[in-house]
Amino acid sequence: MNSNKKRTNNKKQPQEKQTIEMKDKNIRKRSVKKNLDDFDIETERLIQMTNKNRIQKEEKEAKQNMIKEKKKQKRNKRIKLFLKVFVLVLLIGGSVVFALTSPIFNIKEIKVLNNSQVSSETIISLSELNVDENIFKFYKNEVINKIKENAYIENVEIERKIPNVVEINVEERVPKYSVDYMGKYALINSQGYLLEISEENKDLPIIYGITTNEEEINPGKRLNNEDLNRLEDIMKIISSANENGLEGKITSVDINDKNDYIIYLEDDMKKIHLGNTSNLSNKMLYILAIMEQEEGKEGEIFVNGDLNNKFQPYFREKV
Repeated sequence: MNSNKKRTNNKKQPQEKQTIEMKDKNIRKRSVKKNLDDFDIETERLIQMTNKNRIQKEEKEAKQNMIKEKKKQKRNKRIKLFLKVFVLVLLIGGSVVFALTSPIFNIKEIKVLNNSQVSSETIISLSELNVDENIFKFYKNEVINKIKENAYIENVEIERKIPNVVEINVEERVPKYSVDYMGKYALINSQGYLLEISEENKDLPIIYGITTNEEEINPGKRLNNEDLNRLEDIMKIISSANENGLEGKITSVDINDKNDYIIYLEDDMKKIHLGNTSNLSNKMLYILAIMEQEEGKEGEIFVNGDLNNKFQPYFREKV
């Protein structure tokens, strides 16, 4: 019986050993598999990190290359711009030298346009321009200022007609009145600019009684403000006279009293007390009517009262 039991135990031992070996084998397999799985995960992580680093490196390199390329492009643009400017400067410099030295651009003719009060010779002399000098070797503003030293010249335009002609276009002041001045006549325009001192009146209406100082009566100067205001009244008076049939008849105006302007019609032998500049049209009609009625008689006409308050203009013959 014991021997049977022993045999039975001997049979069990190989089976148990086999079972244990199987378990160990399975454990080793699982362990290997786990290790393999862990290895795969770590490997994948490593690969991902490697790829990420590689991508970042490539992006950084690409960015650096882009910056280098932009710098290179900017540098090339600056070089091209510099070359263009350099070539342009050479061309301009060469053109300027040619223009200033070539006899092609020497002045052959100086033309003066729209002048009637001042002679062309006088204007050219004032300009200090000369034939055969280079057309580019003068400053327009300087020439304009020199010409405008003449009181008759109000505005000037200078034009170079390439290659060799200069045109001087002037706008002149025109004398409209003369001012009694120390036995002579100071000619003025409608803006009160003194144009010249003349021995002759030149058939202009004479103004008596200005208040501008004698030292200010010089060509190029202007009447003072008080006289300028009265000059406006004179223009109104003459304009109204011209509109009412007395055109060209006024030979002089006395402005000593702004409340009683006096106008003279020498050809008709009449001295007219006009008063101020109110009701000018009505006053001119009365003057015209009295002149027709008293034609050929020397004397004074009075229209210096208030026509709206029953004043009746009248004539007083000189005795």
